[in-house]
Amino acid sequence: MIVCIAEKPSVARDIAEVLGAKNRKDGYIEGNGYQVTWTFGHLCGLLEPHEYTPEWKPWALSHLPMIPQRFGIKVMNDSGIQKQFKTIETLMASADEVINCGDAGQEGELIQRWVMQKALCKCPVKRLWISSLTEEAIREGFTKLKDQSEYQRLYEAGLSRAIGDWLLGMNATRLYTLKYGKNRQVLSIGRVQTPTLALIVNRQLEIENFKPEAYWELKTVYRDTVFSASKGRFLSVEEGTTFLDTVRTAEFIVTDINTKKGTESAPRLFDLTSLQVECNKKMGYSADETLKIIQSLYEKKITTYPRVDTTYLTDDIYPKIPDILKGIKDYELLTKPLLAGKLPKTKKVFDNSKVTDHHAIIPTGIHPTALTDTERAVFDMVALRFIANFYPECKISTTTVLGEVESIEFKVNGKQILEPGWRVVFTKAKSQSEETESEDDEKTLPIFVIGESGPHEPTLAEKWTSPPKSHTEATLLRAMETAGKLVDNEELRDALKENGIGRPSTRASIIETLFKREYIRKERKNLIATNTGVELIGMIQEDLLKSAELTGLWEKKLRQIEKGEYEAKVFLDEMKSLITEIVFNVKSDNSRITPTLTHSTQTETTEGKICPLCGKGTILKGKTAYGCSRWKEGCEYRLPFQQQ
Repeated sequence: MIVCIAEKPSVARDIAEVLGAKNRKDGYIEGNGYQVTWTFGHLCGLLEPHEYTPEWKPWALSHLPMIPQRFGIKVMNDSGIQKQFKTIETLMASADEVINCGDAGQEGELIQRWVMQKALCKCPVKRLWISSLTEEAIREGFTKLKDQSEYQRLYEAGLSRAIGDWLLGMNATRLYTLKYGKNRQVLSIGRVQTPTLALIVNRQLEIENFKPEAYWELKTVYRDTVFSASKGRFLSVEEGTTFLDTVRTAEFIVTDINTKKGTESAPRLFDLTSLQVECNKKMGYSADETLKIIQSLYEKKITTYPRVDTTYLTDDIYPKIPDILKGIKDYELLTKPLLAGKLPKTKKVFDNSKVTDHHAIIPTGIHPTALTDTERAVFDMVALRFIANFYPECKISTTTVLGEVESIEFKVNGKQILEPGWRVVFTKAKSQSEETESEDDEKTLPIFVIGESGPHEPTLAEKWTSPPKSHTEATLLRAMETAGKLVDNEELRDALKENGIGRPSTRASIIETLFKREYIRKERKNLIATNTGVELIGMIQEDLLKSAELTGLWEKKLRQIEKGEYEAKVFLDEMKSLITEIVFNVKSDNSRITPTLTHSTQTETTEGKICPLCGKGTILKGKTAYGCSRWKEGCEYRLPFQQQ
């Protein structure tokens, strides 16, 4: 019997249907020589500190650092999980072969491997790797099964990530809580969570400490067109007034006209981060909401695998494009002209070297039905961008006109769309998403002639420098992707992705964790750090714990492990050395005054609040202390009443 283990029941049902397994059993589906079972969430996880040694159960500085000689895993303490695990264990005990049909990514590989290890799976294991859940994709995937050993590096990267997070999170959280929290609040610190919070706090402090400065701009209106002085800003009103007086009485003369023709490519296909950014900017969806919506579209077989970090397709997708375009029938007005001729194949869309596990998010070609309004909105974004990438490039003309008044130069830029190309897609779809972003740059200029002259109306306007804007989820996701660097250029952003913090699939949950722990709050679209969040970052002196750039270097090493360019053992040895050093430094620090942590004492211990340690349970009131509802699962949050 061949046992297939999927990531969740719905996926198991899809796979069972394709394999011809029809008989529903308790915890699996059987038939045609297959038994298809499933996991859900994290059936297994790393052991808690006290499960390695009882000495680590109480929180004490003397027990730090906690570094197990060998890490172990356990089945989570939940009746539903325990029951399903027993089913999997029984099936694997008599299996001739197991096929890992888990989520085709690093985390999915880790989850399934842990379950198989804990179930003592002894038989050969194959791996199913697919990018969509359509019947065609599943059938094709089963013809291309690979031995599990080919995904060993992926597993090692996921395992290194989990152990690294355990080492830093468990040790640093206890360390800072015991040293500076004075038993009033758990100070939760994480490898990605803390530098992400630091990005928000640092931006907030920049805004609070910003001192606006006045400057003056000299502009003039000639033939209903606003020209700006090439000199730029004047730092004093006296200097600006001198120039204004100079040009007030003389005529404006056009001295040069420079026109360049060029092209603009369609916006790239979506990876998960760019989709989350676009949905936040255009529709106000949180990163977590967008992930849930696109995951739902994937499970409905309408879009491809969502947890991706590339905007490219592989060459083998090209022959499938016509059928995909035919399948999205709601866009027939846009797809019909494309299907009438040969579809273009460009490096801006198809590039094998830019794709590792999965390609960009695109429609599968299955006609979408019974979608919610939010699902329809997100699918529209994916479908329109996909279609636009097979339209011609937009042809533009950029014109710079220079003028002069008494040797003082003025200039104006304008852009004309000569042939809209891909922009037709968004115009016909009545979408303003691409046209309105650069309206200022697309003003059409009158026809000027070199040497012409005439009267003009100069003005000197006082302006003030502006502080940076607060992070939104869109800008924070981009900052996480580029380790805090502000980058608009797509090519440069691609290069920086290697050092981004977190993975595309986990960034939404990191942001949600910051909300749950009340380190940040939302004001309209803006992310604002709470007093607790600001004070926590201010308290942490070790740059390694809060630097996006340094955390990005860890992420790069994890990606290198996945590619076989770095050893997992070396990475973990580095993490252990780092933890030991941080513990020593903090234990030795007697210079800092304990922070007030004004936000937490009352709110964190209120019944029903989210547990500040695990972020999953809720606070319960016992006989002598507050505690987490997940204490049976190993959460050690406990706060005696006398410490209030």
